[in-house]
Amino acid sequence: MDKIVRAENLVYNYVTRGENGEVIGTNTAVDHLNLEITAGDFVAVLGHNGSGKSTLAKQINGILIPTEGTLYVEGIDVADEERIWDVRRTAGMVFQNPDNQIIANVVEEDVGFGPENIGVPTEEIWKRVEKALKAVGMALFRKKSPNRLSGGQKQRVAIAGVLAMKPKCIVLDEPTAMLDPNGRAEVIRTIRELNRIEGITIILITHYMEEVIDADRVIVMDDGKIVMDGTPSEVFSKVEELKALQLDVPQVTELAHELKKAGVDLPDGILHRDEFLRDLAPLLKQAGIPVKELRSAQETDEGSR
Repeated sequence: MDKIVRAENLVYNYVTRGENGEVIGTNTAVDHLNLEITAGDFVAVLGHNGSGKSTLAKQINGILIPTEGTLYVEGIDVADEERIWDVRRTAGMVFQNPDNQIIANVVEEDVGFGPENIGVPTEEIWKRVEKALKAVGMALFRKKSPNRLSGGQKQRVAIAGVLAMKPKCIVLDEPTAMLDPNGRAEVIRTIRELNRIEGITIILITHYMEEVIDADRVIVMDDGKIVMDGTPSEVFSKVEELKALQLDVPQVTELAHELKKAGVDLPDGILHRDEFLRDLAPLLKQAGIPVKELRSAQETDEGSR
């Protein structure tokens, strides 16, 4: 499979300077990191504040240039200044605050800004705008002012603006951090559909565990290094290790883990409620507890959401 991102001994140091410009200290945010990401994958990157995950994201988009080592995006070295726009066309970036990315007064004009900037012909721009807005479920809002949109809607417009550039990869740096639960759900649903339907590689930087349970791969960073790398089930089976890294786990995973510690025979790495019920049902039957009542309670709970 093609590797859309490849990092070799990647290092990034933040430099602190004194009043006269002299270097008075350095902080290593990414520390000799090696990484390959396959085209078409949905990869989530987790880590506490200061773990280096956002610094890695900004290097993939060429916002930050490596201090040492090499980072390739579809074979292009991000340190090659002459090809930086090729890097950014390949790997689009969505930031935490959509207000920092939305610049026009009308939604469709904002989405068309990126393609216009790179010289796409006008007729093609409007085709891309229409397709991008449809892809994120915002076609009906194309004539609206972004100021009248909710946080989740604004973020979907920001994603559409990146989509209109036709990237093969989208890097999202904590895109739901400023949103309410409904807005978060909107954005994550949009991201999953872009990955599944359009085949776009997704690199999602987040600290919300529930957002990553359907990813193909989860990477956990700490002190600039990769400390865990696997499927969501493999990573979230390590509940105690994740807590030691100041990270949470999905609620149902934590419940299953606590029951297992209490002696209930459940597998590691349970991620979904239906999976939890499926594994718990035989044990409940053995104990004489009616499973039908438990499932009815679950359906009632889900129907009220």
